[in-house]
Amino acid sequence: MDYAVETFSLTKIFSDWWGRAKVYAVDDLNLQIRTNEVFGLLGPNGSGKTTTIKMLLGLLHPTKGKCLMLGGDGSDPKINARIGFLPEESYLYRYLNARETLDFYGRLFKLPAKVRKMRIEALLDMVGLKAVANRSVGTYSKGMARRIGLAQALINDPELLILDEPTTGLDPIGTRQIKDLIIKLAQRGKTILLCSHLLADVEDVCDRIAILYGGKIQTQGQVRDLLQQTNKRQITTDVISDATVEKIKKLIHAENAEFEITSPMDRLESFFIRTVETAQRQAQSTSGAVSTTKISDFLEKDAKVESILDKLVSSPVVEESPEKVITTEKVEAGKSDIPEPNKQLLSELTGSKATSRIDKTPKEELTEKVEAGEANQEEKINRDILNRLVSSPESQEKKERQAGGDGDE
Repeated sequence: MDYAVETFSLTKIFSDWWGRAKVYAVDDLNLQIRTNEVFGLLGPNGSGKTTTIKMLLGLLHPTKGKCLMLGGDGSDPKINARIGFLPEESYLYRYLNARETLDFYGRLFKLPAKVRKMRIEALLDMVGLKAVANRSVGTYSKGMARRIGLAQALINDPELLILDEPTTGLDPIGTRQIKDLIIKLAQRGKTILLCSHLLADVEDVCDRIAILYGGKIQTQGQVRDLLQQTNKRQITTDVISDATVEKIKKLIHAENAEFEITSPMDRLESFFIRTVETAQRQAQSTSGAVSTTKISDFLEKDAKVESILDKLVSSPVVEESPEKVITTEKVEAGKSDIPEPNKQLLSELTGSKATSRIDKTPKEELTEKVEAGEANQEEKINRDILNRLVSSPESQEKKERQAGGDGDE
């Protein structure tokens, strides 16, 4: 499959009440997005970006033309199961918390319970919301809602990810995190369609872009080819002396070329992020989302189910009555919490002469029956020791008091 997304003369006309053509939202759109590519769909408000996405996903029927997603119809459930979508507005159930929200979307994709649980925790950690995962999403800020929206778009490990204004409402840290995530997902074989008004973000992550206006593609191509100014040259050096600068000026004057010599400026985004990272290294507290550069293991291109299950089974399991559970490791290490009298009883019980009946010969069984009196006596002793072992000290004291009272009567 050469193209993950392909459209053929895709057109959407919104009619008025009388059925007359009123607005050409998308006009004869022919678009190809290659597999494993980050493609930016740009344009001013009302240029047809969101309408195009809705037609790709089968949420709107085109007036004419056709579109293919992953080689099929975007409205086909089998195709939909391979697509992740983050809409322009995060439509979430405000009374569910973050874990419940992701579990709901995981159930829509019919993910097994163990897989859902693993992916939910991994995604919450990835988007920096693990510390506030038990809060209802209705109390989240817009930026935090965008983070949980991105997590739900990734819960099914999609082949094609469609992001409509993913950085809206995010702080610079969250914006940088989303951009890093997009780059890493592309490196792991995902195809990403990105719509955004923040052109600096698109410039940083996209391989190719198309600019829409009036529902038509005005230009498209590689970002580098479209932005490179071939009629100019740029030279960046370390600090040099004024004498050397004067020599360079004379050389440029000899070429009859215009020039400007200035000191390079750092980007405000980079400066902001360095400042916040310094505060995080100093372990300063915050009640908001946490910046992270992690990517969940299940989003790896070659991730295997075995590695997911390994993580699941490695988590500790808590029994209903942990105070009464004695692990083999503690017993072997001599660190058991068993009271000293019970240790002695346990030693008496495990050190008895009782043997297993497995692999007994008929002769041995006959011998045991002959010695039944002695065996029954030993079994009675062991049962008494076991009862004393499992009974709590309080119940033992109660029994002793009752026995004492009966004796007095």
